[in-house]
Amino acid sequence: MSDQTTQGQLRASSRDSEPHLSRSLSNRHIQLLAIGGAIGTGLFMGSGKTISVAGPSVIFVYMIIGFMLFFVMRAMGQLLLSNLNYKSFSDFAGDLLGPWAGFFTGWTYWFCWVVTGVADVIAIAGYANELWPGIQLWIPGLATIIILLLLNLPTVKAFGETEFWFALIKIIAIVALIVVGLVMIFTGFQSNAGTASFTNLWSHGGFFPKEFMGFVAGFQIAVFAFVGIELVGTAAAETKNPEHNLPRAINAIPLRVMLFYVGALIILMSVTPWTEFKAGQSPFIAMFSLAGLGMAATVVNLVVLTSAMSSANSGIYSTSRMVYGLANDGDAPKLFGRLSSRKVPQNALFLSCVLLLAGVALLYAGKDVGVAFDMVTTVSAVCFMFVWSIILASYLVYRKRRPEQHAASPFKMPGGIPMVWVVFAFFAFLVWALTTQPDTLTALLVTPIWFAILAIAYAVVRKSPLHQARVAEWKAMSEAETAAAR
Repeated sequence: MSDQTTQGQLRASSRDSEPHLSRSLSNRHIQLLAIGGAIGTGLFMGSGKTISVAGPSVIFVYMIIGFMLFFVMRAMGQLLLSNLNYKSFSDFAGDLLGPWAGFFTGWTYWFCWVVTGVADVIAIAGYANELWPGIQLWIPGLATIIILLLLNLPTVKAFGETEFWFALIKIIAIVALIVVGLVMIFTGFQSNAGTASFTNLWSHGGFFPKEFMGFVAGFQIAVFAFVGIELVGTAAAETKNPEHNLPRAINAIPLRVMLFYVGALIILMSVTPWTEFKAGQSPFIAMFSLAGLGMAATVVNLVVLTSAMSSANSGIYSTSRMVYGLANDGDAPKLFGRLSSRKVPQNALFLSCVLLLAGVALLYAGKDVGVAFDMVTTVSAVCFMFVWSIILASYLVYRKRRPEQHAASPFKMPGGIPMVWVVFAFFAFLVWALTTQPDTLTALLVTPIWFAILAIAYAVVRKSPLHQARVAEWKAMSEAETAAAR
């Protein structure tokens, strides 16, 4: 019997007594889940600000971020497939880096999505008000939470189906933008801003009109658009045939970034010079309106509404699964580790939905909450970078501790260990970029407060019997691996 088989059986036997999630997400669900995770609401509404601060160089910004995060996803994929008993990346972080890493990763990822979900509820209420002026803001906010709870409670397949259609709407909107834009470019469409042409990309100050610091500012904003790209890792435990479906979803990331981000931005800045874009205005609405499509504002508002619904749906799903995993490790109250008869962690789902009600409360907290909330969402994005870094750190330990398992892996991370350090250097650059603006610098400085809270919580939780039992299990597995290696 091989070392790899021995390790796999050790882990499998340790979890035989635990309730199991159902592998109900098909390739179709996982592919669209990956696309939905990669295409955030930020592309539809936030790209106007990104273009205005970076100019055409924003094209390279999205390409570089997408390129770097592809390696994070490949590392995550290899680790998840190395042991199908891993429910998510917090599991392999705890196994490879130690119990503290599982605790910090799981709760940090939970925090990221709770904050993002609350922001989505607020955004949904705002978009609903655009479509139905005068509507009481609490109505769409509360309705969203109830609808998403009802869609997630039956089975995980219901979640996958919902996310499939949400993602499909986003894809259709972007493809429609690219097709309409290409027609405008090739017919030499005229507007007050000039003629639609690819030359608009370099004829207004070149590709780097705001020079190096403008380019850096683009990174500072654009990185937030990629939050959620790791969502397929959260769904690993509920994916049918993960050895086949996970690699397909991860390998398609570069193509999706090129088409949906780079392709859309090239079309937008070719139809209208980058100098016409402003923060707070949707470039999608502007281009469809320019094309004479009077219903553009309504249609794009509906698309952004579904995009925010998709993000909130992902938030409810991922937070419930993460809390479920933490509860099984003794790092969260035991009641959140229970599954319904349909293999859904319903108690964890209820917790996520209750926390999203904070978004409804914030709708009535006054305008001052906007500044504070922007800062909190920036903290959330910084915490996402922490999670991505933990994935890479876990990969480094995996390569050192389990070389035979790595050699046998059918889904190796390209570039290996050297590429991990390249991505770490890129994350260091992103942290520096966040220091160049006052608002993001403030958020960066308050982020350690979250980790201080976690450290205190871990000091308490580590004394619980269930957590200590899990630590003993990890130690036993580690000793077995060391003995097998000898």
